Amino acid sequence: MSQKIKLGLPKGSLQEATIKIFERAGYKIYVSGRSYFPTIDDEEISPVLLRAQEISRYVEEEALDCGITGADWILENGSDVISLAELVYAKQSSVKVRWVLAVPEDSDIKSVKDLQGKRIATEVVNVTKKFLKKHKVKALVEFSWGATEAKVADGLVDAVVELTETGSSLRAHKLRIIDTICESTTQFISNKKAVKDPWKIKKMEHLVMLLQGAIAANNMVGLKMNVPEKNLKKILEILPSLQNPTISTLSDQRWVAVETVIDEGTVRSLIPKLKESGASGIIEYPLNKIIH
Repeated sequence: MSQKIKLGLPKGSLQEATIKIFERAGYKIYVSGRSYFPTIDDEEISPVLLRAQEISRYVEEEALDCGITGADWILENGSDVISLAELVYAKQSSVKVRWVLAVPEDSDIKSVKDLQGKRIATEVVNVTKKFLKKHKVKALVEFSWGATEAKVADGLVDAVVELTETGSSLRAHKLRIIDTICESTTQFISNKKAVKDPWKIKKMEHLVMLLQGAIAANNMVGLKMNVPEKNLKKILEILPSLQNPTISTLSDQRWVAVETVIDEGTVRSLIPKLKESGASGIIEYPLNKIIH
């Protein structure tokens, strides 16, 4: 029987994005109905779907070798785990998500100091309590099972601590941010026992490398073209690349082949410029992975 790593995958909001990244990395994950045990086309990986809030605890307790979860839940659980990599799923996620302290727009509360003796609802109770202790504020912090924004709007609590990326949802609920509690990114984590196992750490490192390669290729494309030697300098001046474009000579010494990797969003404005500068035979192609 082959060795396996037990991998915790986040169920819920990150589930679809995680499965897509694995697919780009070369792994097919199949989720059947409400099953918590998906299948993957790698017999050395045993995946399980769990709430992101729980994964760091199970990794620390060695029920799982590794998992994908948020840095916020590691902090909330106080889990003693090892982060092997930060996974930024998409460009718009390059900005860290934040847990923020928010109050109604018309509230008299202007800062954390004004929360003395008040009631706060949140999912991250421990993180919030630590933040209040840091500011020497005593307030009642209660766990919220959901609809947290509605609770403060209805006057059930004085403030909430909610997860946000842009703040638009909070503004839509007529809430005002008064402070940031913490920031978070998606992490690939392991426990101390697993990283000491030579086979497991190698397997996890290979998996992380492929996942990061798939993420790096997100929204990137490859571009190939033929360029007259006399126009090469002009082409290179307008051509962005990860490092330097690859330039190869052709059988016709008056021409060279140029290949590069660029942001997909720049292609539509770049190709006409390349064509006007003498490039021809321009080919755009998708990328699955970029390994740095």
